[in-house]
Amino acid sequence: MLLNHLIIGVIVSSFSVMVILTMKKVFQNHLAAKWSYNIWYFLMILLSLPFFPSHTFKFDQLFWGNSQGNASVSSFAHNGNQVTNSFNWVQDFSVSVNRTDISFVSYALVAIWIVGVLITSFMTFHAWLSIHKIKRNSIVIRDEKYLLLFEECRIRLGISKPIKLTLSSLVSSPMTFGLFQTYVVLPKRSEAWLTMKEMEYIFLHELNHYKNRDILVNYVMVFYQIIYWFNPLIWIAFREMRLDREIACDTAVLKSLDTCSHADYGNTIINFIDRTIRKRTFSFATELNGSKEQIKKRIERIANFAPESMEIKWRSILIFGLVGLLVSLQLPFVSAFADENQRYDFASKNIVYEDLGKYFDGFEGSFVLFDEKNDQYFIHNKERSTLRVSPDSTYKIYSGLFALESNVITADSSIISWDGAPNPYESWNTDHDLASALENSVNWYFQALDKQTGLDTIQASLNQINYGNGDVSGGVDSFWLESTLKISPVEQVKILRDFYHNDQGFKQEHINTVKDALQLEEKNGAILSGKTGTGNVNGKNINGWFIGYVEAKDNTYYFATNIQDETDATGSKAVEIALSILKKKNLY
Repeated sequence: MLLNHLIIGVIVSSFSVMVILTMKKVFQNHLAAKWSYNIWYFLMILLSLPFFPSHTFKFDQLFWGNSQGNASVSSFAHNGNQVTNSFNWVQDFSVSVNRTDISFVSYALVAIWIVGVLITSFMTFHAWLSIHKIKRNSIVIRDEKYLLLFEECRIRLGISKPIKLTLSSLVSSPMTFGLFQTYVVLPKRSEAWLTMKEMEYIFLHELNHYKNRDILVNYVMVFYQIIYWFNPLIWIAFREMRLDREIACDTAVLKSLDTCSHADYGNTIINFIDRTIRKRTFSFATELNGSKEQIKKRIERIANFAPESMEIKWRSILIFGLVGLLVSLQLPFVSAFADENQRYDFASKNIVYEDLGKYFDGFEGSFVLFDEKNDQYFIHNKERSTLRVSPDSTYKIYSGLFALESNVITADSSIISWDGAPNPYESWNTDHDLASALENSVNWYFQALDKQTGLDTIQASLNQINYGNGDVSGGVDSFWLESTLKISPVEQVKILRDFYHNDQGFKQEHINTVKDALQLEEKNGAILSGKTGTGNVNGKNINGWFIGYVEAKDNTYYFATNIQDETDATGSKAVEIALSILKKKNLY
């Protein structure tokens, strides 16, 4: 999941930077300085998307561990897997699908990112120490005339919070820093070569930074530079953002001055060029100076300054809105990429969440039960209950139903002849009808049904019953085998209930045919029906399902159990868990 977050961040940030830079270039003569700077806030907002809670974008597993891809059936002779179990009616067969294992690459990339974060964090900490050293060695200005001028500028800008005015030999340019206690620091002995008017310009400039909350923005920018240290576009963007910030401050100061003072203000900035020390990349302070290239651009803007007309203001607002629209166009893509529809948005008034962890014996998973008579859900593991994973063989219930609806088979004629190709299980090496194919979970039978039914029809049918993410792009042979089709335990239960009552508009005789094939056993007046599923990737059982329903005398209970593990999650183990819970609840 972390790698997915970073990839989303790179895509979002890169696209946004390119849009903003392009729009600023195209409309550079139509944007007011303030709006030119404000546009960068779109980037700041979008950079935060990867840090939203996972459920916001429904991210899936860590490091692409269950990534999609073109799954293919591996050699039957080596990777067939039949799990032993204590229930004679459980025929839990699985066939491994081969998947390129990119976990090492994922971990390596994340490790490199962490190293980069540590290095840039160290550089940031060093910058913070520099600021701390400046603060510790600064001297509070005692000269009344400067204090009065500073106070006058502060009141003029409507700033009520006290701000310390100090001198330091460690700075060569005026700077402002400090979130809680703000300091405006001047180079030591600057009062000897700066006139009172130039001091006023400096005070107005630095106090505008405080008023615009640029100190806080500095911290946010530094944080994002640490997180996105590997993306050069972020470094370019923040360099341009800092320049736009200084130009916006310059403009704010110029607006408060008379026209004859504009040149003096520009000269005041130029006076600091020769005194400039190396610019700090991870600066927590706003500084009056900058690189010579930045100073040149600022002086050009100062020289060409003119009061903003109402037309420019409206153009700026329209351009700002246009940029916002363009960068927001990527949000649907972000949402799709973030989770690939990996979580179901479930809402119900009658839900009881309970801890049944002791039945799961170390497995990650969920149990969902719906009590029809009382219209109530009982759910173990809220997060996992809505997480979509491959349905594996539980999909075969609907493969058979769709084939019946499409007249590929009928209730009286559903036999498909075995083609003679060897299978990993002896029970597969024979002709099968729908009932025996469901009982023995015969892959080739349902693959043959799906081919005859057709992907278009299957897709439409999955959409009709709202089956998970409805994604059949993995191919007609394997979209349900640890590939693109995914469904959550809650959805399994909801769809089973609709199936049971035929609320999905199918022919009742077809529903009855599948129901008969799903019946497993009867005990103490209750009938248990269901289907298992096991997901095996590269020879490892990673996904186990048991879904079904219990028909009691006066009620019907629908359930879905799903378990996840690196090597040992099987349908038969899901059966054991489900039956233990049903027994505990006195339901079966």
